[in-house]
Amino acid sequence: MPPISPEETPVAPKRAQPPRIGPFEPLKLPVFRMLWSTWLVANICMWMNDVAAAWMMTSLTTSPMWVALVQSASTLPVFLLGLPSGALADILDRRRWLVATQFWLAGAAIVLCTAVVLDLMSAPLLLALTFANGIGLALRWPVFSAIVPELVPRTHLPAALGLNGLAMNASRIVGPLLAGTLIASAGTVWVFGLNAVLCVVSGFIVLRWRREHKPNPLGRERLISAMRVGVQFVRQSQRMRAVLTRISIFFLHSTALLALLPLLARNLRGGGAGTFTLLLAAMGAGAIVAVMFLPRLRQALARDQLVIRGTLLQSAATAVMAVAPSAWIAVPAMVVGGMAWITVANSLSVSAQLALPDWVRARGMSIYQMAIMGASAFGAAIWGQVAELSSLSITLSIAAVSGTAFMLLALRYVTDGVGEDDDTTPARKGWVKGPPAEAPDEDGRVVVTVEYLIDPARAAAFHVVMQQTRRTRLSQGAIGWELLHDIAEPGRYIEEVVDESWTEHLRRFHRATAADMALRDRRLAFHQGETLPVVTRYVVRR
Repeated sequence: MPPISPEETPVAPKRAQPPRIGPFEPLKLPVFRMLWSTWLVANICMWMNDVAAAWMMTSLTTSPMWVALVQSASTLPVFLLGLPSGALADILDRRRWLVATQFWLAGAAIVLCTAVVLDLMSAPLLLALTFANGIGLALRWPVFSAIVPELVPRTHLPAALGLNGLAMNASRIVGPLLAGTLIASAGTVWVFGLNAVLCVVSGFIVLRWRREHKPNPLGRERLISAMRVGVQFVRQSQRMRAVLTRISIFFLHSTALLALLPLLARNLRGGGAGTFTLLLAAMGAGAIVAVMFLPRLRQALARDQLVIRGTLLQSAATAVMAVAPSAWIAVPAMVVGGMAWITVANSLSVSAQLALPDWVRARGMSIYQMAIMGASAFGAAIWGQVAELSSLSITLSIAAVSGTAFMLLALRYVTDGVGEDDDTTPARKGWVKGPPAEAPDEDGRVVVTVEYLIDPARAAAFHVVMQQTRRTRLSQGAIGWELLHDIAEPGRYIEEVVDESWTEHLRRFHRATAADMALRDRRLAFHQGETLPVVTRYVVRR
């Protein structure tokens, strides 16, 4: 939020009651329907590739560590590249960026095909090519996540995210079934070939979308600066910190089941490639069933209740899989696991989306996805090593118990505040006049001071509001903030805000939301001067 100027006049935002939206309402929008279909195909390709790579690794080595590392190689790129990808998705033309990611994935699949056909495949090479495929996923996910909210109204967002979850889990069924059928009948190379074809087709479908890219009037942000601001926003957002803690704990422990599933499938009575496919499909079916009931569950239970109950169900499914002797017991357990997985993931994903303003959405969701994939990659490596030192049943039992215990601790000690979600809609139209449009002649950091005159008896309450102000200023890109107290005049306070440059100072003004305006009004309520607080802007000379 920009510093206060005497000329600025707030306009109170109006918040209408949201209409009741059906779970399939967003599909009535043609562009969303087209991109949702592309997302479904893209996820089918992802699961086909993961199943084929995991199963091929079991034919190259019997080491649980190497098998588990397939999961790590697939997810680690999202952890490493998520933030730069999210920043680029907020800066560049999102349509072109999405098309480029599809063609990257097609190229990775073609190289996989070539290596298999020429009989050059080895365990290290398979991990390297799986990592290359993961790079494409890392580049694609943030841009798609940022596109969805611009395609649907805010009231449709939970339903749109639910449909995305439905596509993800439908692909969890179709992808493994298609991959398993091709592996059993024709060979793994055909899975990679079909994956390449589908990725190319999806890329050309997205090219049909005539999206108008609107450049930022202040110019394109620098990548490093955009990444810094994205990290600052998440660090200062109590809601985002709580969401990231919960999702990291959940995936760190739930990934034990997925990472070791190929070996579990082989160890079941009569287990094989078909059993592995069946277990993945059962998990996807459970998730689809849960998606249909999520609207009712969200009305009946608070988010944290959904998270802890979903975690308990996931732990129970993991514990059953630790001792399951046959598919007759394993399949129902995987159905329950899928229901738990989508319940926790969807609840936390909706919370993250609602906590993020549009200007930082791709960066925020990329950090959210980094938390998921980083926890999954780290968890797969940990549980693979534990399985090397002990056994599959002991490993899954430990994961089940520790997952529930750590989630209970997170819900107890990492809170996200009390009250309704902040209104993150843009508030630029609510300001009559902001900082001067003319840039200063000097180029350097901008230091802004705002002088408040308050009743000393209300100092404690003022300090609370100013701490919230500090988080707001930093979350919008300020590189420094201080609150100075005049010891000779107890009622006089000076707020000092430092921006990287004049352009970044203007960006912070344009990033203001309706919630920031509400906070501004709370600050002004403490001021006792006859005029609005005095604002002074300085430029640091180099």
